[in-house]
Amino acid sequence: MELSSFVVQFLNGLAQASSLFLVAAGLSLIFGVSRIVNFAHGSFFMFGVYVAYTLTEGWGRAWGLSWSYWPLVLATGVLVGLLGALIEMVFLRPMYKSPEIFQLLGTFALVLIFKDAALWLWGAEDLMGARAPGFGGAVSILGRRVPSYDLFLIIVGPLVLAILWWILKRTRFGVLIRAASQDREMVGALGVHQQWLFTAVFALGCALAGWAGALQLPREPANLNLDMVSIGEAFVVVVVGGLGSIPGAFVAALLIAEIKALCIALGTQEIAGVTFAFSKLTLVAEFLVMAVVLVFRPWGLMGREQAQSRSHGHMEQPYVLGGGKSTWAWAGVVAVLFLLPTLTQSSAYTTVLAIDLLTAALFACSLHFLMGPSGMHSFGHAAFFGMGAYAASLLLVKAHLGMAWSLLLAPMVTMAFALLIGWFCVRLSGVYLAMLTLAFSQILWSICFQWDGLTGGSNGLTGVWPSPMFKEKEHYYYLTLALVLASLFMLRRLLFSPFGYALRSARDSSVRAQAIGMDVKALQWTAFAVSGWFAGLAGALFAFSKGSISPDSLGISKSVDALVMVLLGGLQTISGPILGAVSFTWLQDMIVRETPYWRACFGAVILLLVLVFPSGLAGFISGAWRQWGAAKAKESLP
Repeated sequence: MELSSFVVQFLNGLAQASSLFLVAAGLSLIFGVSRIVNFAHGSFFMFGVYVAYTLTEGWGRAWGLSWSYWPLVLATGVLVGLLGALIEMVFLRPMYKSPEIFQLLGTFALVLIFKDAALWLWGAEDLMGARAPGFGGAVSILGRRVPSYDLFLIIVGPLVLAILWWILKRTRFGVLIRAASQDREMVGALGVHQQWLFTAVFALGCALAGWAGALQLPREPANLNLDMVSIGEAFVVVVVGGLGSIPGAFVAALLIAEIKALCIALGTQEIAGVTFAFSKLTLVAEFLVMAVVLVFRPWGLMGREQAQSRSHGHMEQPYVLGGGKSTWAWAGVVAVLFLLPTLTQSSAYTTVLAIDLLTAALFACSLHFLMGPSGMHSFGHAAFFGMGAYAASLLLVKAHLGMAWSLLLAPMVTMAFALLIGWFCVRLSGVYLAMLTLAFSQILWSICFQWDGLTGGSNGLTGVWPSPMFKEKEHYYYLTLALVLASLFMLRRLLFSPFGYALRSARDSSVRAQAIGMDVKALQWTAFAVSGWFAGLAGALFAFSKGSISPDSLGISKSVDALVMVLLGGLQTISGPILGAVSFTWLQDMIVRETPYWRACFGAVILLLVLVFPSGLAGFISGAWRQWGAAKAKESLP
């Protein structure tokens, strides 16, 4: 590798680090004060790119870019900050006391709404902005041409860091931010209006994202994928640096950007007769860094353990065994499921949709077992689903073991994988646990996406068809129904077994559980294995139902789908994930076919769930049923 190539990539890494830091600094500020893990932060970055394009191409061209460009860039951050303040006051304030996982889900709903809003306002085409005045050329360094705008960005990152340091250390506003990040309740007790402080910090964080987007416009066009790309990288930077730490975000941005730049500079190298394509690691480099850091530094490079809230919050509602009426109700549901192919002979698609509903229900229930009784939040549960699907497909297509052995062994392979990553994950909690599961999921996705010889790469694997006995969709439906019902019965038995009660004890009070002799980490590790086994079975059934499998089954969107299913139905009811999976899959199928703006419609449904039905559909129905029963009993009294 030539020195000049290394230097150029090093400078490119510094420029990329500045852009990453601007986005991550705003996200870190918001979390440090409000404890909101703002998944919509990438959408504000995307809006910054689009707003900057609109201002510079409209007013900028009319007034002359030479003098109006940079004021319009500053105006972009202000406008995005004002939008952030409005969103915080209307949607996020009711979420502050909700669990972190609900905050993630609520802000993800905003992502869907913002994406369709951008599609409606600016269209689906990429929009290329003008070059920044004064930085349109390049500078020669060691015989290589480096864009002068990249050199400008290298200066911007440290400059913003210095300004933020001055605000936090030398102003009253900064003192309030630091105090709120340490103890929000005490700040409120001292007379500080917390709501307006949160709004101001949220607006500042969104303004930083907007400025980052405006500064990125000369480097890449505005497009609808910028939100997810930027938020993924920003989350990694914030978690690696330490939640709430601005210097940590700067160090993490430098580390990740330079590692990716080094991978590009190395290219393809031959070491000890083996060829390594380092450039392919850029797809997963940040997640590898995050996984390594969280394993050895659970709170990030410069983070610290979060202070416990003084509020005790709400007690978890216990699971209860259903009575006679619920048993008859479930028996009726099972009877309808057995008769479904006969009742819908005129619509073959109904059977296909029913298979999807069954596999989705099993997938959701496997995540519910991890989140509900175990109290562990996973943002990468699709890793188990995808591992089961790929294991079954490879056993059938590559090993030629047949459908029966593939269905039997795939969940076992997934359980072994769950034991491996669970050993690392159970040492963390909260957002750090969720992000570590996401890191492992993305690493597995990268392997499947790039290993063309084994997994088929981005094309996936085809020819994953059931055996002749289950070739007909009706026959395969009955096989899926039998396996899913058996799995749900086993999960229910586990939930009300001594193991299930021990899990809930460890979830509610790990200190007391350890005091009476329970091995909390071993219990949680076992829960990972159980959850992985059933998710792997759901993935294997899904692969055989579709006849193929692709890396999309391991993506972030699949993990989010599982989260939505569980929270839509409700965490504190065993029927919740089933109801949530059925409602989610049916609703998604219906909305996608009816409107091109299905993301916004679906995001509105999720937002309604978080704000109005925090206990989920099953919890709402159960509560309404109890209230009705109490009212009837009261009326019957003399």
